[in-house]
Amino acid sequence: MRCGVRSGHVDGERIQNLLDFYILAKRVVVAEGFAEEIKWQENIDFSSVGESLFLREAAWVVLSAGMRESVVRSKFSAFSAAFFNWVNASAITKNAQHCRRTAGRVFAHPRKINSIIGIASTIQDCGFDAFKRKICADGVEFLQSLPFIGPVTSYHLAKNIGLNVVKADRHMVRVSALAGYANPSDFCQMISNAVGDRLCVVDLVVWRYATLNPGYREFLVRFLH
Repeated sequence: MRCGVRSGHVDGERIQNLLDFYILAKRVVVAEGFAEEIKWQENIDFSSVGESLFLREAAWVVLSAGMRESVVRSKFSAFSAAFFNWVNASAITKNAQHCRRTAGRVFAHPRKINSIIGIASTIQDCGFDAFKRKICADGVEFLQSLPFIGPVTSYHLAKNIGLNVVKADRHMVRVSALAGYANPSDFCQMISNAVGDRLCVVDLVVWRYATLNPGYREFLVRFLH
């Protein structure tokens, strides 16, 4: 079986071991209390994403860049209140100074706050329906044009709004390399094809398992031999 692997081939036994690893990882993630997170990723549908949800997820991704998820999660409710709980882009842009000042008391990161206001301004200028059509047409390339959304974070945002993609963060790059795959997308595609989970779900399960298990690399190496 050829799956775009770095070596050009992953034998059947190794693939079975990788599938067993994924099934085990999913069980661990569920047991640790993240079943709802998996369900959310399975069910998020881009066609049903509205303006408020997009603003919230864009803010989450911007704040998460270079910051631990647990820190963002602990402050996100108060941060959201500073942006009128993401009611719409108009409320944010019309009250930008208030949002900037209030949000700054929660996260002292002016560049990220200004980026979120900039995203709201972009939506306000073109209208959310037109904005969403641009995402449909150009996907992550369009998302990368938004403030503070880069080559990696664009995939994070894409996943969070229902696009079936894989984010090549450091954990996923490490796992795919250890598994013998050239990139996380190829690795997740192999798992997805075998077990039926969406690409974004496979990504989430493996990433969450890695965050829960600091020794995941050593465990995977032992699992494969």
